[in-house]
Amino acid sequence: MTIEEVKDYVRDRFGAEAEYLWARFPEAFIFRHDNNRKWFAVAIDTKRKNLGLTGDEIVFVLDVKIGPLLSGSYLGKPGVIPAWHMNKTHWLGVLPDCADEETVKELLEISWELTR
Repeated sequence: MTIEEVKDYVRDRFGAEAEYLWARFPEAFIFRHDNNRKWFAVAIDTKRKNLGLTGDEIVFVLDVKIGPLLSGSYLGKPGVIPAWHMNKTHWLGVLPDCADEETVKELLEISWELTR
């Protein structure tokens, strides 16, 4: 999925719009619940090497809340890595352009439910 497809999916499925909070990082954004204002995803653009991957290309990593019991089930999947910017015990990182669409949607659904 492209990052634009992720934004469209989240808007259609959860009614959440991307929120750009940081002037210093104009491409980074979050998704959060309207009622409790908790974040269920944060998207940050960074170099692949910052994620422990090879290359200097800029990629978006989408950090989603997962919890320690489920994280092991997803870490072996393509495009799923330990969270880059959030707590690595309770969050996972997903590269939407590398992971399959079903995995991205599952992780967003889990994160949405855990933060409701």
